Amino acid sequence: MTIRVWSYLSEYEKEHADIIDAVETVFSSGKLMLSASVRGFEEEFAAYHGVPHCVGVDNGTNAIKLGLQALGVGPGDEVITVSNTAAPTVVAIDAVGATPVFVDVRADDYLMDAEQVEAAITDRTRCLLPVHLYGQAVDMRPLRELAAKHNLLILEDCAQAHGARHHGTLVGTMGDAAAYSFYPTKVLGAYGDGGATTTSDSEVARKLRRLRYYGMEDRYYVVEVPANNSRLDEVQAEILRRKLGRLDEYIADRRAVAQRYAEGLEDTDLELPQVAENNEHVYYLYVVRHPRRDDILRRLRTYDIELNISYPWPVHTMTGFAHLGYRQGSLPVTEKLAGEIFSLPMYPSLSIDIQDKTISALREVLKTL
Repeated sequence: MTIRVWSYLSEYEKEHADIIDAVETVFSSGKLMLSASVRGFEEEFAAYHGVPHCVGVDNGTNAIKLGLQALGVGPGDEVITVSNTAAPTVVAIDAVGATPVFVDVRADDYLMDAEQVEAAITDRTRCLLPVHLYGQAVDMRPLRELAAKHNLLILEDCAQAHGARHHGTLVGTMGDAAAYSFYPTKVLGAYGDGGATTTSDSEVARKLRRLRYYGMEDRYYVVEVPANNSRLDEVQAEILRRKLGRLDEYIADRRAVAQRYAEGLEDTDLELPQVAENNEHVYYLYVVRHPRRDDILRRLRTYDIELNISYPWPVHTMTGFAHLGYRQGSLPVTEKLAGEIFSLPMYPSLSIDIQDKTISALREVLKTL
């Protein structure tokens, strides 16, 4: 059996009855769009975070895009974010007509370097978009201070950090709005695509509900454009409702996996994940670092272990974003990381046997370098 970074099959076997019951609940309800399951999930996800509003959408990319639109970010505006992220973060900024502006990340935890943000602010800057990466939070206190000083908005990208905390506070509750992905691999993952945007602002929430449904407030009457058909599916919402009740359990299991890796690899020359000060990591990914990354991955394939790189190409180096004008060397830490980081298998139902095989193989490979 090939070992990969993620699999849902063992979790599905354990939760099979509940998942099937969720599907049956929706199919037997007589209502398949924006009904009880979506409303229920929105209320419960908002309550988990202690915020008044959650708007379910079809994926994490549109959670960011519609969040930006609802906050009034658009053409002519600049949004400060990072290049060490999944491309959808930046695709969403581009989709609203705004210009992404990148700052580098910190070398120890790979998160946005808040100390670089103020120098990137111009008179066109409208929004800060921190990415809570790999399962832990960006240092939000200096970002909130900068936002207040320069009259900026904050939209948190929480796609990889459901349940993570910073100074004891949940991610997604420290800005003007927050965007989440429920792609199957996520800490809270659906069985297909899904996303949500949360906010404490009633008017932003009202705009979000319009924007995800053709710009309509009443059926068939469009009041706001440009808009989308970006509804969260009822089936996925009902599955997410069931899984939300197990979110803290999933996080505990991920932390246990991370602890076994830390113990099994502590005496190697791999650079293991560092938990930033005042953070509570949820380990969406377990990202390690080594200067001979590519050699390691190639040799692990002989053990039938196929690992992943998140992310091999910084966004600012992609041809699709060449128009932004960044050159090689613009973000030196991000670019160096792209050649050295890789992810080990990480999911709540990862068996000790598979993890031990991964650790053993990795140790053997490291000895031969």
